[in-house]
Amino acid sequence: MKRDEVKVCVLRIEGTNCETESYLAFERLGAKPEIVHLKQLLGQDIRESEKRNLMDYHILMIPGGFSSGDYVRAGAIFAARMKSRLAAPLVEFIRQERAVLGVCNGFQVLVEMGILPGLDEVMSPQPQAVLATNESSRFECRPTLLKYENNYNCIFTNKLKFGQVLRVPSAHAEGRLLFPSEQAEKMLKRLEDNDQVVFRFVGPDGKYAGYPWNPNGSPGNIAGICNPTGNVLGMMPHPERVFHRYTHPDWTRGLDSPLGDGRAIFEGILDHVTDNF
Repeated sequence: MKRDEVKVCVLRIEGTNCETESYLAFERLGAKPEIVHLKQLLGQDIRESEKRNLMDYHILMIPGGFSSGDYVRAGAIFAARMKSRLAAPLVEFIRQERAVLGVCNGFQVLVEMGILPGLDEVMSPQPQAVLATNESSRFECRPTLLKYENNYNCIFTNKLKFGQVLRVPSAHAEGRLLFPSEQAEKMLKRLEDNDQVVFRFVGPDGKYAGYPWNPNGSPGNIAGICNPTGNVLGMMPHPERVFHRYTHPDWTRGLDSPLGDGRAIFEGILDHVTDNF
């Protein structure tokens, strides 16, 4: 498949606010993204010509923002609306090893739907985890450093080297990945054993660090995880915001390359799709 044949669904509803940056990240790399409202996939309150079929796309991206005002819990309403009518197509989409990327609010949606961490099934009836309120009890918007610690199980990261550190901004109030207290240690070990931990927050020396380098207090400094098959990635930081080097906060200290750190994630998944479909 050629890159200009790769179709990307960038999904939005009321309150999402990063769909344009996400769209542009794929478009700049030659793919065919489309910003699609959830109602277009559900076939609700729209013209026939506006309806869309999830299975017509190779990549599904759920962007950041504050979908439905993040009422109940962050991402909960978006997830409930998707799961009520799209559960079967979503499961089939994932089983066919098509790519799903959830960033920030999108990560929260995937967790609420029971798609991540996906330890025992593609989509669990109930969430297996939660992205809880930051330990600081406030919204954290800051540059963060992510260490890549996946052994290439994740199909989004084939452009990265193990141990590579990326500077990717975080902006969230609920990003602390927690599991049921009685199972927390066991589930974290399963994630590590399954090679599902993709990114961890680190400090400037590349070592695990607490606040503010870990902006939410997530156990194990987890910043992003994938499902066991590696085709679903959820991460709290925003790679679409650092597609170009000049959108990094330190770009004035030297523009050694025009490429931003987030670009590699979009390039990686497009390379995978063009090689495998």
